[in-house]
Amino acid sequence: MKPVLFNTPILFLIFNRPDTTDKVFEKIREMQPRQLFISADGPRPDKKDEKQRCEEARKVIERVDWKCDLKTNLSEKNLGCRVGVSSGIHWFFTHVSEGIILEDDCVPDTSFFHFCELLLEYYRDDERVMHIGGVNFQDGRTRGTGSYYFSKINHIWGWATWKRAWDMYDVNVSTYPQLLEQKLFPAVFTNPDTRRYWQKNIELVYNKTKDTWDIQWQYTVSVNNGLAIIPNGNLVSNIGFDVHATHTIDNFNTLANRPTSHIDTMSHPIFVVPDLQADDYTMRKYMNPPKLKKLWQLVRRRLTK
Repeated sequence: MKPVLFNTPILFLIFNRPDTTDKVFEKIREMQPRQLFISADGPRPDKKDEKQRCEEARKVIERVDWKCDLKTNLSEKNLGCRVGVSSGIHWFFTHVSEGIILEDDCVPDTSFFHFCELLLEYYRDDERVMHIGGVNFQDGRTRGTGSYYFSKINHIWGWATWKRAWDMYDVNVSTYPQLLEQKLFPAVFTNPDTRRYWQKNIELVYNKTKDTWDIQWQYTVSVNNGLAIIPNGNLVSNIGFDVHATHTIDNFNTLANRPTSHIDTMSHPIFVVPDLQADDYTMRKYMNPPKLKKLWQLVRRRLTK
């Protein structure tokens, strides 16, 4: 018996990594989505063999062998992480009102797809909720009584959202000066360490000195007082920590290649309130660790070169 086609649209963002692209695609192929969107950035002219690697990655398009409304957005030139990814997501939401987004190094458990589909419907009209994530960095700790908890941090290694939320996105974070002028930054990021971390990163993307898109998405959710959903179990494994990655180059990172769990049944939390203790744990251990831990990570990278 053939599997039932999956109804929620999926956007697959690819670039120059045919090996990881194939592994993620196989998970998508298991689900056989009725609507599949593939957006690919182009090769950088100064990178040897990158054109060939991009072409190899794009061969996954030829492997769509189920009945599917397939749309592609293939750039001939390199747009970079900031524009390449954000424009691909924007293109996706010119066609659909909600959907799942996977990058080429994020391998999901099959229950991730059902998790997103159910919650996209459940919170479709609840504007408090702007993001559904697939990863969990709580190291086995269960937060709350449901299958997931609410967070102020929107992780993007496998996620889903609605057009209503993405329409607020601004890749240039153009309202950042007004946020500072009105002295609202402390109200948005109440923890001093977290505030310093996000202010530093938001300024980097505002000044266009950091080529990324996800900090702007965090800014969007945060300044709109939005909530992200985090599963109480890790549903996506990032297999892309190596020298070919754009940002995740530390293959010793404890977040690399994390095993996934499976959610069989769904139970909803009683309260729609962010778990600040969970967020603090994530920030202190993984996103903004103490200086000594950062130094040790740097030394370890240098020793392995």
